[in-house]
Amino acid sequence: MKKTRFSEEQIIAVLREQEAGMKTADVCRKHGISSATLYAWKAKYGGMDVSQARKLKVLEEENGRLKRLLADAMLDNAVLKEVAGKNW
Repeated sequence: MKKTRFSEEQIIAVLREQEAGMKTADVCRKHGISSATLYAWKAKYGGMDVSQARKLKVLEEENGRLKRLLADAMLDNAVLKEVAGKNW
């Protein structure tokens, strides 16, 4: 996952500016981001406060770790099935 140069607090502050009535183009220009980035942030963090965004980040990291563990376990299982299926 690509590391962003903006923290959750900064992202939510940018979204609040846009929600407060500032034009999208002006917000993007002010912060040096594209409108696609702003809309992606809005889809992910829209309506959240900072504590919720931090919890989301922690849960996403834990989910990625668990997915890697599951993939490793499935790979080990496939190897064991292959070895057990051979005729010696």
